[in-house]
Amino acid sequence: MFEIIKRLFDICLFTKGPQNLPSSVWLLRILVVIDVIVSFLMVSISTDWLTSLLQAIVSVLLIIGFSWLMLYVGRRRERFYQTTTALLGTDALIGFIALPGMASMMIGKGILLAFIVTIGLMIWHWAVTGHIIRNALGQSLTFSLGLAFLYILGSYQVIAFLFPEVAGTN
Repeated sequence: MFEIIKRLFDICLFTKGPQNLPSSVWLLRILVVIDVIVSFLMVSISTDWLTSLLQAIVSVLLIIGFSWLMLYVGRRRERFYQTTTALLGTDALIGFIALPGMASMMIGKGILLAFIVTIGLMIWHWAVTGHIIRNALGQSLTFSLGLAFLYILGSYQVIAFLFPEVAGTN
């Protein structure tokens, strides 16, 4: 498992791509669980456990659905396991790194610094997602970053629609 974590870090550092991960249903299932746990921890800082769990599950389903649709339209369905594993794994890693900043903002300590770090992590997450898409589809970086931006924006909109109390839109 250490080798998988190292490869996911390499993807986050833009030195490897999803093709460097094994095409494994087992690994995909483990990363689904890990990403749900990390997402749950992030959301549970500000809301109840049931809403946090539901939002974490929806978030993971959005990643899986986006990956499948993107690869289907791009005629690269054979890359589903590796691409989805990369998206889930890097989301969990960056989310785990963001946990202290999110907690700091919620308790009111070092809000400005935590906010700046969180914005930096969001930009990094966007760039990593674009990097994964570029490798999965064989498209240009500009196209891939645009698609990653649309995915992230769309997923935030779905979450805000389904969980207005979390998004602060009620």
